Amino acid sequence: MLAHPEAEWVWWLDADAVITDMDFAPPLATRYKEYNLVVHGWDREVYEARSWVGLNAGVFLIRNCQWSLDFMDAWASMGPASPEYARWGKTLKATLSDKPDAESDDQSALAYLLLKNPKKWGARTYLEHEYYFQGYWAEIVDRLDGVAARYRAAERRFGPALRRRHAEGEHALYAAARNAALRKKAGGVPGPDGGGQKASYWRRPFVTHFTGCNPCGGRPNEIYSNESCAEGMRRALNLADDQVLRAYGFPHAGPLKDDVRPLLV
Repeated sequence: MLAHPEAEWVWWLDADAVITDMDFAPPLATRYKEYNLVVHGWDREVYEARSWVGLNAGVFLIRNCQWSLDFMDAWASMGPASPEYARWGKTLKATLSDKPDAESDDQSALAYLLLKNPKKWGARTYLEHEYYFQGYWAEIVDRLDGVAARYRAAERRFGPALRRRHAEGEHALYAAARNAALRKKAGGVPGPDGGGQKASYWRRPFVTHFTGCNPCGGRPNEIYSNESCAEGMRRALNLADDQVLRAYGFPHAGPLKDDVRPLLV
């Protein structure tokens, strides 16, 4: 933050998170105008249920300001480098209703800070759940083929302009036109910008988070197979890659294929 005072926001993404909608722009100037921290979560789960999984700390937006510097200091003071690390672990387990161990992890620490300091920290933190600020991969990847198919069908319905090759500098204009078309009730794709959890929603998820797969190290969660994680990541990455390649007139030949083919207008 100190090295880049020109940046209004800093965006943290875990290494296992994939941006899967290149056209989406978070509502920084509107919904988040009065907030300094944006995290995926639910107020009821954090403040009433006192759940450590009432939010997810793997993806967050934090405003570059003094409040955030103070918050990061408070958050870091509960981490492994702190001499009070063991004590914090016991405190978190005693405070949070469903925490299974006495380890002071970043997510539990964040939930604790919001719960215990609702005016100081909670009032400036927005818990986002109206779109896939970061979506759980296991409920997303099997739907990505259907998402892509609906986007292709909608683009064809609205004519060749949305599928035309274009310079990278013009992407924002094409993204705005595409999103405007997709929002239409007649011929569009149902769901909010950034995707959503309802079965009837088919918009692209903003971020797909492969929680539990640990592709960059660590032990993966036993409930996920290496094959399901690897295939899911490949589908998500190809969906994202296609959004970049389309500007040059090429998509992948299939959701699990590396070769590309010309985009038919």
